[in-house]
Amino acid sequence: MERSQPTALIADRIRGYEGVRRKHAIGELVQAFAMDAPDVLADFGEDAAVIRHGDQALLLAADGIWSRLMEADPYWAGYCAVLVNIHDIAAMGGRPLAMVDVFSIADRAICDQVLAGMREASIQFGVPIVGGHLHPDTPYSVIDVAILGAARLDAVIYSHTAKPGDSVIAAVDLDGRVHPSCILNWDSVTMKPAAVVRAQIACMQKLAEDGLVTAGKDVSNPGLIGSLGMLLEVSGCGAVIDVDRIPVPDLDAHGITFDHWLRMYPGMSFVLTVRPENAAEVCRRFEAVGMAAAEIGTVDGSRRLVLSGPDGEATVFDFAANGITRIAPCRDGES
Repeated sequence: MERSQPTALIADRIRGYEGVRRKHAIGELVQAFAMDAPDVLADFGEDAAVIRHGDQALLLAADGIWSRLMEADPYWAGYCAVLVNIHDIAAMGGRPLAMVDVFSIADRAICDQVLAGMREASIQFGVPIVGGHLHPDTPYSVIDVAILGAARLDAVIYSHTAKPGDSVIAAVDLDGRVHPSCILNWDSVTMKPAAVVRAQIACMQKLAEDGLVTAGKDVSNPGLIGSLGMLLEVSGCGAVIDVDRIPVPDLDAHGITFDHWLRMYPGMSFVLTVRPENAAEVCRRFEAVGMAAAEIGTVDGSRRLVLSGPDGEATVFDFAANGITRIAPCRDGES
């Protein structure tokens, strides 16, 4: 298993990756929507908005699929449109309830493939698609999905609540493949029985209800390190990550390099922060549902995400100078 790339090279490739750079515009857009809403406990910077509803939290999220994926494989694009939304709710410690979609169609054959992928994922994860909106005559094909979830109000996992001294946990299902239609996607879900993927999603909810997580995100388009960076950015923290501890598949067997793996959308995967005394238990629970999990580093107050390898250290992100989303950290007492 080859991980011998220079640490500075790995950091540079992650920092310059398009999946990371596409997030830069978010901070500017957020300012346009700022308003006082007392029952909204968290919004931008989280995987889902958190809305107080009695003693429950409603979780609301939406995701659009990158046009490159739609062009490469409409079926996989439809599947991922459902998958990434379910992951957003799971990352918050919630239970996904239902989805709606906005579908723009330029080609009937593409439409059929997208719908087949969405239906397959919806059935596999047991989360229904209950409505939406159709544009049947556009010059392009695009799928966007929104999802509603729920969690106990006192058992929500936020992104902005990591603290210095927390351990960083990476959890990923390594039993998969590089997707044949997209070299930057790791597919660890389409071949799994429904019971397996549902147990992996439910694992996050149980970790939240048992109070074992201080902050968390699903690993999305920016890859493992980029997604962790987004978490640290809104938490106003930094971290040092030991590259040798990061879970990886057999890189040589799959024909990919270590930096490529770190930039991939890795299918079923989450990055969490936990108190050090809970790290072993959190890893054990992920392993019980078929996911590799490891304590890969420690959160600190530096506001820099640093990779540590055998050849030294390299800074990937300096959030004080130039962040990922450019969303300001939440302060104590804020959401």
